Amino acid sequence: MRYGQIRRYDVANGPGIRTSLFVTGCTHHCEECFNQEYQDFMFGELWTDTQTAEVIEHLSESVNNGLTILGGEPFQNVPDLTLVVREIRSHTSKSIWVYSGYTFEQILEDNKKLELLKLCDVLVDGLFINSLKDLSLKFRGSSNQRIIDIKKSLEHNQVILLEI
Repeated sequence: MRYGQIRRYDVANGPGIRTSLFVTGCTHHCEECFNQEYQDFMFGELWTDTQTAEVIEHLSESVNNGLTILGGEPFQNVPDLTLVVREIRSHTSKSIWVYSGYTFEQILEDNKKLELLKLCDVLVDGLFINSLKDLSLKFRGSSNQRIIDIKKSLEHNQVILLEI
């Protein structure tokens, strides 16, 4: 797996101060994507145990509210990212948000993607659609995207939106 950057402190991609991990590689190619360079699966650096330790260290800070994973497309990096998130999860109970161009329903159809989803707490789902772009929305770029409470949605077998 490759990554474009790790932001120690990020206030744009989830509530509070968070650490953000930007994976690379995405085949969605949304019009006006804000991270076009991260669509390339060969862009960025190779992820190693050093980066995992760095993220865990950032999450140990009391000011940090959690981890946000975006990209690129996290759910197109499933095998490696699942291992990384599992390791991070074993060291923190802080919330993990994940952004995806896939919908919640599409992720449920793939057992490997579902495995990664279950390690996270919140999913911001759906492709960015430029014609639905809305700068007034919190933590999402277009009005078709949803902020989903993963645990409640899986428990109730229906999408439960997170109240923000």
